[in-house]
Amino acid sequence: MNGPADVLHLRAAGVSLVLDTRDEQLPAVLHWGHDLGDVPPTDLVALAAAAVPAVVPNDLDEPARLGAILPEHGTGWNGRPGLAGSRSGRAWSPLFTLSGLDVAPDPGRGGRMIATGLDDEAGLAIRLELELLPSGLLRQRATVTAAAEGSYAVDGLMLTLPVPPVATELFDLAGRWGRERSPQRLPFVVGVHSRENRRGRTGPDAPLILAAGTDGFTTRDGDVWAVHVAWSGNHVTYAERLATGAAVLGGGELLLPGEVALAAGESYRGPWIYAAHGVGLDGVAARFHQYLRARTQHPTRPRPVVCNTWEAVYFDHDLGRLSELARLAAEVGVERYVLDDGWFSYRRDDTAGLGDWYVDPQVWPDGLHPLVDVVHRLGMEFGLWVEPEMINLESDLARDHPDWILATGGRLPPSSRSQQVLNLGHADAYAYILERLDALLTEYPIAYLKWDHNRDLVDAGTGALGTPGVHAQTLAVYRLLDELRARHPDVEIESCSSGGLRVDLAILERTDRVWGSDVIDPLERQQIQRWTAQLLPPELVGSHVGAAHAHTTGRTHDLTFRAGTALFGSFGIEWDLMTASDAERAELAAWVALYKEVRELLHTGTVVRAAQYDPSFAVHGVVAADRSDAVFALVQLTTPETSVPGAVRLPGLDPTRRYRVSAQPPGDRPAVREIQPPPWLAEGVTLPGTVLEYTGLRAPALFPEQILLLRVQAT
Repeated sequence: MNGPADVLHLRAAGVSLVLDTRDEQLPAVLHWGHDLGDVPPTDLVALAAAAVPAVVPNDLDEPARLGAILPEHGTGWNGRPGLAGSRSGRAWSPLFTLSGLDVAPDPGRGGRMIATGLDDEAGLAIRLELELLPSGLLRQRATVTAAAEGSYAVDGLMLTLPVPPVATELFDLAGRWGRERSPQRLPFVVGVHSRENRRGRTGPDAPLILAAGTDGFTTRDGDVWAVHVAWSGNHVTYAERLATGAAVLGGGELLLPGEVALAAGESYRGPWIYAAHGVGLDGVAARFHQYLRARTQHPTRPRPVVCNTWEAVYFDHDLGRLSELARLAAEVGVERYVLDDGWFSYRRDDTAGLGDWYVDPQVWPDGLHPLVDVVHRLGMEFGLWVEPEMINLESDLARDHPDWILATGGRLPPSSRSQQVLNLGHADAYAYILERLDALLTEYPIAYLKWDHNRDLVDAGTGALGTPGVHAQTLAVYRLLDELRARHPDVEIESCSSGGLRVDLAILERTDRVWGSDVIDPLERQQIQRWTAQLLPPELVGSHVGAAHAHTTGRTHDLTFRAGTALFGSFGIEWDLMTASDAERAELAAWVALYKEVRELLHTGTVVRAAQYDPSFAVHGVVAADRSDAVFALVQLTTPETSVPGAVRLPGLDPTRRYRVSAQPPGDRPAVREIQPPPWLAEGVTLPGTVLEYTGLRAPALFPEQILLLRVQAT
């Protein structure tokens, strides 16, 4: 930190954050972006003076304060206020006075600021926490406390960060089930681009990040600023530009009417809002990846090869068949075997049984022990699928405790996937689920829980009055996961949720990976995984090899495309290997061996994505942290417009080193539409990193839906 107490400068990993805490007001951001260097204190004061806007006709006589972390209507900010609420119509426009400031700088590695404020007239106190982390990632959250008698209803608590006028374009992600992470781009004009999620979970259309950047920014170029709301329930992420030109990115929890009402002394704490500045979207992604990998709870041992039984057997559970599947899985190199849906009472299809978390004695008369023993004898870990937050009406639990279903208005919510939502905010329902899961993890040596969540929270009321229950449900799920992790610290948990529908940094504080999508068609997965990587590194995203014919899309792909796509994640298999030929299993074993060879590189290196100027073709890869090694994928997505492919650039390499580029078996034999391949491909080529990044290599002419792997190693 440099500067006097009223102008703070935090720096980390090429990022500067300058905060203004003058005039007894809550902190405002004067600069967030490129590192400013070791700025003298006098220059910081001058920077603060230079940031004061002009006074223009028909506006406030004193210029409105810009860049406030918590925008306040009473300061002249006429955009979305940071704190929305009232005391039955009073205290609706709080104006806080700075009452305390605690700054703990960590030179070169960021630091922390905690600011507190009071509004005696409104009877409210505010606490703002802000951290610039060693990765250059910024995060902040706020807590509001009722400091006077009576009830204060919190309608919303949003935090913002300013972005400069050069940020003229917005980028975020949309999507639906089975086609998650669809990118969208639009101009950053006057008004609000608000992504409001009311699904009760992060959702298939969650933006993951909302980014603002300079005109035409790509994965590799342009200044980009981005935010992410770390919350697994209803949430808001928004970008707002005022007529004055002031622009912010912000977000917070989306509170339903009446969800949070504070009595004197009670508090509401909003979620962490994460923010990153970088060069290109890859620069932003790298900050999130570095932060996640630095967490104490981040998985450190190699991510095991998984065999999941779902698309192999569905609900057809038979010990002999599942044992044979386990044998074949071990033969190709699988390290973790996961028994999916269908093992518990009444669960012969997806219309019954949810909530009755007892091993079905009709299917498993000796419990799961015989299968677990087979799996362990074959040298694999055992994992189990659960969906604890849901309930089927056709279950003993629903018949015995219909009041444990989230509902409002004396009616059941619309059915989805033949299921309703179990109210974990109900103390008895929570205790029941905790006891059942704890009992399973105690009885069986389960190394892994695949934790599903297969419907949105619609009409999700709680209690006799059916008041909104999403906020309490989200907190209860966090408590449940935290308690199970405390009791069984060696058990890993996957956030499945219909495949990629609960992906956020709050659920990742409690889980060890996410399921990227229920669709494992590799063509769809190319886009899904490309943009999930905008937030998460590859080791946290489950990616499996399915059967040649994808039941979710009807497409058929060869094994090279399926396995080459799955390689860039937490690798697994979801395929009935009993139907695979000997040759297919041998080829799959070669892919498993490659994954084991390169997983340390893939799961510790830097994700790079070449700017995609040709929509028919994509290039992505992972470069080792020391830039000595890399794996790239050249992916032909559709039929190209040109007959002869152009050059492909390999980004992220060391410009001062020379690299040997060669095709990587077994991903070296894609189907091609050429008579003669580019000459370099047969024997490889050695070139400087600068040439590979800025000139590139002539691509082979691949047929659509084909992939070529390249290994790039420093000489």
